[in-house]
Amino acid sequence: MGPASTAVLSDAGSASRVEQALARRECDRGLSPDDALLLMEQAPLDELLSTASSLRDRVKGKSVTYSKKVFIPLTHLCRDYCGYCTFRSDPVPGRPLYMTPDQVVAVAVAGARAGCKEALFSLGDQPERIFPEARDFLQRLGFNRTLEYLAAMTELVLKHTGLLPHSNPGVMSAEDLARLRKTNVSLGLMLESTSLRLRCKGAAHWRAPDKAPALRLKVIEEAGRQKIAFTTGLLIGIGETLAERIDSLFAIKRLHETYGHIQEVLIQPFRAKGDTRMAEAPEPSVQELQRTLAVARLIMPDMNVQSPPNLVAEDYPQLLSAGINDWGGISPVTKDFINPEAAWPQIPLLARRTAEAGLRLRERLAIYPEFVLRDDFVDPAVAPYMNAHLGNDFYARGPAS
Repeated sequence: MGPASTAVLSDAGSASRVEQALARRECDRGLSPDDALLLMEQAPLDELLSTASSLRDRVKGKSVTYSKKVFIPLTHLCRDYCGYCTFRSDPVPGRPLYMTPDQVVAVAVAGARAGCKEALFSLGDQPERIFPEARDFLQRLGFNRTLEYLAAMTELVLKHTGLLPHSNPGVMSAEDLARLRKTNVSLGLMLESTSLRLRCKGAAHWRAPDKAPALRLKVIEEAGRQKIAFTTGLLIGIGETLAERIDSLFAIKRLHETYGHIQEVLIQPFRAKGDTRMAEAPEPSVQELQRTLAVARLIMPDMNVQSPPNLVAEDYPQLLSAGINDWGGISPVTKDFINPEAAWPQIPLLARRTAEAGLRLRERLAIYPEFVLRDDFVDPAVAPYMNAHLGNDFYARGPAS
C-alpha cells in the first residue's frame, strides 16, 4: 500500500471517529474529552453546528435570552497586568480612583429609568494590595478592602433603585462570597483558561497573580457550596491550545455536576487592543468562535451558553447556529467598559435578527428562570427585589406582566 492509499485510509478513519462522536452526542451518551477535542479539531463545521443547534432547540427551546443592564465600573485599578486588558489601570493623576457612592447611585437611577433590571458591577482585582492610593481612598470611607466597598455599593443600589446587582469582582474568599450573596442576585468570575502556560513570562496571564487557574476554580467551587447562581466561562484566543480549551470546559462541567450552580457559560473571543502586550496578537475568527460554542453546547447540553453579540459586530447572528441560547447583558444606557470599542446592538435590532434565525428574544433577569425556582439560591434579603421584576413565567416582567 502506497503513501497516498495510507492517507486516504487515515482520513476515512478520522471521519468515522467524528461521525461516531456526533452520533454518541445525538443519542445523549455524552462526550468524552477525547471526543470533544476530536470534534474541535476535525469535525466539518456545518455538521458540528447543525448538531449543536438541534441540541439547543431540543433541550433549551427556541428562546434566546438577554438581560437589560446598566454597567457600573466601580474601579479600574487592578493588581493584575493581563496582556490583553485596557480596562485596568494604575493610579493616574486627575483620574478618579473609584466611583463615589453618589456616582454609583446616579448611574443606577439612569438605568432604572431606562427599564434596566440588572446592575452589573465590574472592577479590578484587589488593587489595595499594591496601591497605597487605593487603601487611602477606602479608609476615608471606612473600608479596608475593595470587596467590602463593593458589598456596600451593591446594597446601596439594591435598596435605593431596586436594580438587581450582579458583580464580577475577581477572586473572592468564602467570606467575600457570603457577604456579596446578601446583596447580589448572582455573581461571576471568568475562569478564562486552565492553562498554566499562560502565566509564563510574556504570556497573557504573566504578572497576573489572580489568574492562577487553581485559585479561580476554588472560587467557583466555593460559590457552589454557598448556592450562588454563578457565571463563568472562557476567553478564547489568548494563547491556549485546543486541548487546553477543552480541559477548561470540562473543569466547568465537573464543578456544575457537583454543585449545580453555574447558570451560564460565557465564551468570549479575545479582541486585540492598542497599548497592550497583545496588541498584535491574532484574533479568533467567527468560525473558531462558532466551533468552540458548538463544542461547549455538546459537552453541556443543559447549560445556558452565551456569547456577546458586540464582539463580532454585524456577524453576531451566526453565533445562533452554534447552539447559544443567551446574548448576555445589553445596556441601553452605558457602554461596554471592558470592550469600549464594541457597541452593543440596539435591542429591537437584536430581536429582529434573532427572529430571522427562527428564534425568539426574551428578557431575563441577572438570574435565570431555573434558578429563580430554587429558593435556596436567592438570599431572603434579595428575593423581594427580584420578585418585583419577575413576570408570571419567571422571566423579566414585561409591560403586560
